[in-house]
Amino acid sequence: MVISRINASAATLSKNRTESSISPISGMCVTCVDGCIGMCEIGKSAYRGSEAIYPQPFGIITTGAEKNYPVDLSHFSILGTVIGAYGIEATSERAIFANVNLENKLGLSNGIKSKLPVIIGAMGSTAVAQNNWEGLAIGAALTGIPLTIGENVCGMDQKAEMAKGKVVNSPELERRIKLYRDWQQDGYGAIIVQANIEDTMLGVQEYALSRLGIEHVELKWGQGAKDIGGEVKIDDLNKARLLKQRGYILLPDPDSEEVAQAFRQGRFREFERHSRVGMVNEEAFLKRIEELRKAGAKYISLKTGAYRPVDLARALKFASKAKIDLLTVDGAGGGTGMSPWRMMNEWGIPGVPLWSMLYKYADKLAKRKEYVPDLAIAGGFVFEDQIFKGLALGAPYVKAITMARAPMAAAMVGKTIGKRMAEKQVPVYIERFGSTPEEVFITAPELKQKFGSDFEKIPTGALGLYTYMQRLTQGLRQMMAGSRKFALKHISRDDITALTDEAAKISGICFVGEVDKEEADKILESK
Repeated sequence: MVISRINASAATLSKNRTESSISPISGMCVTCVDGCIGMCEIGKSAYRGSEAIYPQPFGIITTGAEKNYPVDLSHFSILGTVIGAYGIEATSERAIFANVNLENKLGLSNGIKSKLPVIIGAMGSTAVAQNNWEGLAIGAALTGIPLTIGENVCGMDQKAEMAKGKVVNSPELERRIKLYRDWQQDGYGAIIVQANIEDTMLGVQEYALSRLGIEHVELKWGQGAKDIGGEVKIDDLNKARLLKQRGYILLPDPDSEEVAQAFRQGRFREFERHSRVGMVNEEAFLKRIEELRKAGAKYISLKTGAYRPVDLARALKFASKAKIDLLTVDGAGGGTGMSPWRMMNEWGIPGVPLWSMLYKYADKLAKRKEYVPDLAIAGGFVFEDQIFKGLALGAPYVKAITMARAPMAAAMVGKTIGKRMAEKQVPVYIERFGSTPEEVFITAPELKQKFGSDFEKIPTGALGLYTYMQRLTQGLRQMMAGSRKFALKHISRDDITALTDEAAKISGICFVGEVDKEEADKILESK
């Protein structure tokens, strides 16, 4: 059953008056009473207008859709076996989960080495990304996985310097890159700089390639959270005017004296900053790829969202023609920014149908002997079972899982625990493990032994992310060992089974009642 919460949500700080009796068609209270103050989303829209479109409170949250799609990854199950082993000697002494190799390489040339088949997706100019970047960057670097700097970071940097409409210095972008690189281990992982239309206009990637030593850049067509450009809220009039000068769309217009006066009087508290929507065509795409290569890009990737199937076909075909290194496809339903709440729930193709299309399209190109870039998929991945299922669903073309909200959550929790420790107000739930980072974070002793006195420089946000990733590492190894797959390249589509006819039809994965039918019959009929 497809369910939407269409008139009340924690994301919009709204609720129904008759919470136990809601019209399933409209989401309204079954009895809408004259005299109600308007706690629901309709009521809030009656006095705050477009403010009610966006999740709140902005700047300290990430958001994910509440819609219950007909098919998701829980509609598949991982298959195990009692015989053999792929990627290791098939003996009980060797085939243990600790020996599962999770390392991979992404892209052409020598490839980007990664300790885990995970990429942390683009974290851009939102306040929640900026405020947690220290934990994200250092935690990802310690883990040995790629991390993407998202759109609009330079444009939003008030200290950025421009010359002839192009960025020539951005302390914030430099800070983000340096935090990762200072802690990068043995060449694993990569820091990736993404760009949207405004970033391209400002020459952000050329600046990152020529002055900051970046090797990997990413073009952005969109994401699974929304069908429009990026948005943030601005609570400073001068900053709003600066961003308009840099080419962004600001609502309402900060240069209007009437609007400025209303802002000063407190009639509204925030401006909306919007990015433009892209206009994709093959010629321009191929031209941009060549420009980036000439500017020094060693690796190039493309991130696209939950658009209609023909746009997925365009993304894959253009990526194939341009021979880029990585294509990331993001299913509907989540994000880290200020995506319009209704859009996040009601727009786009959900993960399983989208990723299934991606597999079919990639397989078609491969059978035509055309180049297929390494693929990554995104859209609400959280734990090791989902990572395994995603890799299997797209095997052999999907090489990594892109995650955003879950790593952000781990970094935020780690940061919060550190703050409580500094205040000597560790919550009882945490205090049972101890009151210092070495006691609470289970990976701390390992890191302390490795880094010595430098351990004290690792923020607790990074400890949170690193520890979460170590959980995923062990969990995924256990899943893979159970399927007797001891290296990522051996994961295949027959490692999972569809639990419903609908999931089987959409994905092409064998229905559980039909799995191994012929082989099982041969065994049973043998003498």
